[in-house]
Amino acid sequence: MDPTTRFRGYLPVVVDVETAGFNPQGDALLELAAVPVVPGEGGWHPGAVHEAAVEPFPGANLEESALKFTGIDPADPLRGALPEAEALTEVLNPVRRAVADHDCKRAILVGHNAAFDHAFLNAAVNRTGFKRNPFHPFSSFDTATLAGLAYGHTVLARAMERAGLEWDDERAHSAAYDAERTAALFATIVNTWDHFIGIPGGE
Repeated sequence: MDPTTRFRGYLPVVVDVETAGFNPQGDALLELAAVPVVPGEGGWHPGAVHEAAVEPFPGANLEESALKFTGIDPADPLRGALPEAEALTEVLNPVRRAVADHDCKRAILVGHNAAFDHAFLNAAVNRTGFKRNPFHPFSSFDTATLAGLAYGHTVLARAMERAGLEWDDERAHSAAYDAERTAALFATIVNTWDHFIGIPGGE
């Protein structure tokens, strides 16, 4: 369970985004959360949740159907939303520290349907010119695929139930909650695999 070798020296970090549509180039990023999955007693465990509400970037599209689905009001001052560059700093700087703390070379994004979260994260990084993005630019772990293999279901809520993990529909579609629960699912899958199968050839 050496983090410098278990995933080729990458620290798995769950990322979840809430957005105002499906187009990472044109639709607003509204919430961003990241949860490192770290080694500890008995296996891998979700670490601290790092989150930020995000102001829509200038000219961003806001799909009404997406806002109804997430329940997010981008204009609500109580959200405490930050401009994209500040939100990235708020969430990604702790990820960089976690990577360094575990002697890893960089982070690898874990997500449920990871391509979606990765695309929105990369688009925000490119828009803002954010420096020293800790994530590998394209590699990721997808818990939808892993859960389909492990539990026979790709929907997050159903996979959580089959894994025997807590899921609250009322709290779903918050980036922080979904990221923490996805981190629990990923850790459970990895720990189960390592316990029953192990890693061929060692770590």
